[in-house]
Amino acid sequence: MAEISLKEPSDLWWQEIPGLKDVPESDFLSWKWQLKKSYKSLPKIEEALKGKVPTEFFADVQDALQKVPMNIRITPYIFSLIDWKRPYEDPLRLQFLPVGSQLLPDHPECMSDSLAEDVDSPVPLLTHRYPDKVLFLPLATCPVYCSYCTRSRIIGGSTESKKKSTYGARPKAWEPAFKYIESNPHIKDVVISGGDSYLLQPKQIRDIGERLLAIPHIKRFRYATKGLAIGPMKIMSDPDWLDELTYVNVMAKQKGVEVAIHTHFSHPNEITGITRDAAQILFKRGITVRNQAVLQKGVNDSKSTMHKLTCWLADLNIRPYYVYMHDMVPGCEHLRTTLSKAIEIEQDLIGRTAGFNVPKFVCDLPGGGGKRPVTSFMKYENGVSEWEAPGVRPGHIFKYYDPLQGKNIS
Repeated sequence: MAEISLKEPSDLWWQEIPGLKDVPESDFLSWKWQLKKSYKSLPKIEEALKGKVPTEFFADVQDALQKVPMNIRITPYIFSLIDWKRPYEDPLRLQFLPVGSQLLPDHPECMSDSLAEDVDSPVPLLTHRYPDKVLFLPLATCPVYCSYCTRSRIIGGSTESKKKSTYGARPKAWEPAFKYIESNPHIKDVVISGGDSYLLQPKQIRDIGERLLAIPHIKRFRYATKGLAIGPMKIMSDPDWLDELTYVNVMAKQKGVEVAIHTHFSHPNEITGITRDAAQILFKRGITVRNQAVLQKGVNDSKSTMHKLTCWLADLNIRPYYVYMHDMVPGCEHLRTTLSKAIEIEQDLIGRTAGFNVPKFVCDLPGGGGKRPVTSFMKYENGVSEWEAPGVRPGHIFKYYDPLQGKNIS
C-alpha cells in the first residue's frame, strides 16, 4: 500500500474555488469561520463557483432539492475538496449535494424511520433496542447535512418534501433520558449522537460525560460525530471543546469506563493533512477514535477505494469499525448497493491487513432488528435477504431489499 499523500494547508488548495480564492490559511483553519461560512443555499453555491460549473448543473441540483428530505449545509472545507471539474462523478459531491438526474424512485419498502428508532423509544430522545445499550439524541442539528442521512426525518430542517421538528441542544429536555438510564441497571453502553456531538457546547460535553460517569452501571459511552471528516480543524481551533472532551476521557479512565469518538469517513478524499494533525492530537490525549462508514454507490463501493480508506484511517490511528449497508430511507435509492456487493468488498479486505483494522460490514435491519454481519442472513434470493435477530426480537424475520436497479426482484 502506497504512503499516504495528503493535501496540506500550505497548499492553499481551497483558493482554487472562485468564492474562496482570497481566504487566508488562518481563516480556513478556524472552526468558527467554517461554521459561519458554510454553504446553506444553492444561490450561495452558484456564487462561490462563478462559472467553474455549467449552469445546467445548478438546475439539476434545484430539481433534486424539491424532492429530497435534506437541506444543504456544507462546510467550506468539504466544499473545497470536491472536484468541481467533474461534479457528477465526484464521491464527495454525491454525499452532500444531490442532483435530480441521478435520483431514483424510492424502493416500495423504504420508510422514513427505517430502523424503527422511534418505535423503540421509551422516553423522548432515547432509543433502547439492545438490552445493554441505548442511543441518546441530545440534539438534531449537524455541521453538514449528508444526502444519505438515516435520520432525515428529523435532521436538516424542513424541505419542500418533508416537514420536520428539528431541535437544538436543550439540557432540560435530556432529564427523562438520564433518569431512564439511571433506573435501568442493565444499560451499560450509551451512544451520544443526534445530530452531531460536534455541535454540543464544551460545557455540554462535560455535563453529559459527568452525568453518565455518575451512573455506576455505565461502562462505556461514545460521542458520535462526522466532525473529523468535515471539519477536523475544530480539534486545533476550539480548545475549550477539546479540553472538556479530554477531561471526560481522563475521568472515565480513572473509573474504568471507556470513552470514545465514533466518526464517519466514507471516502479517502475526505482525509487531508488537517485530518492527520487532528487525529494525532486525539491520539496523544489518549482518546479512542473509531470510524463507521456507509457503503454508497459511486462513493466507496469498490475494493480499491475501501481498501485505501481502511488503510489510511488505520495509519491515522482511527480504527475502522463498521461499514453499513445503506438504510432504506427516502431519497437515497441512487446511493444504495446490493448486499452481494458488500460481501464481495468485505471478503476482499480480509487478509489484506491486520484483522483488528478490517471493518465489520453490517446491515442494520429495517424494522428494528439491529446490526447483523452481512454474511449472517438466513436467505438471499432475487435481491431480498431474510434475517433473524434473536438478541433483539426472537422469532421475528426481518427483510432487507437490494436496490431495484441492482436486482430483478420478482
